[in-house]
Amino acid sequence: MIRSIADNHGFTLIELVVIILVIGVLATIAGLRMSETIQTARLEQTKKELDQMTRAIVGNPDLYSHGTRSDFGFVGDNGTLPGSLDDLVQNPGGWSTWNGPYMQPGLSSDDFKRDAWNSYYQYVDTLIRSVGSGSNIDKLIAPSSAALLSNTVSGWVVDADREPPGSVNVDSIVIVLTCPDGAGNVTDIPTNSDAHGQFRYSGVPIGNHTLRIIHEPSGDTLSLAVTVYPGRDTSVDIVFPADLW
Repeated sequence: MIRSIADNHGFTLIELVVIILVIGVLATIAGLRMSETIQTARLEQTKKELDQMTRAIVGNPDLYSHGTRSDFGFVGDNGTLPGSLDDLVQNPGGWSTWNGPYMQPGLSSDDFKRDAWNSYYQYVDTLIRSVGSGSNIDKLIAPSSAALLSNTVSGWVVDADREPPGSVNVDSIVIVLTCPDGAGNVTDIPTNSDAHGQFRYSGVPIGNHTLRIIHEPSGDTLSLAVTVYPGRDTSVDIVFPADLW
């Protein structure tokens, strides 16, 4: 049998062009999908890093010990927001209250300050922003700095008979709140109750602090742990375990 010449021909020019176009379209689609996958991975990595930074600054609200929140991060330890993200990995200047590092710096000292696109995070007050993707990715640490640094602790003091001090005895009870001062130290803030036993502190940072109630004539002291949450008025009702007046 004689094979036809037509049976042995290769691809025509048109066929080659079509094949090249198809390969080009498939390569473009694959490239776009790969780019989208990379962008999605970078976005998720950046969101994860923003969450980690937030926990470093204000703590993990899901960590509890003996029924009380135990982690308030940098703010809870120091009574202030970090001046820069560097404060999360190195002591701002010999602060005794600093209990870091609150984040791991990574392979280089500033890895933690860069997003997945290798752009530096922008940190201002209670906002951390990533700009590497070309559009802003914002993480709000808290509604305001006041919610972290300017809360109230209030309550009532009575003796074992549930009697308030009255106008005669208000000076015999001293209430002392111990908390970080925002500059690397711990401060004692004394106050007195009114005749009805009511007292109030303002400007208190979040965290676990100590409240002492001292009966000055006798020196008897009652110490309480006080947990201050963001944007809340913490109320403490105190019954001194003695008949004072």
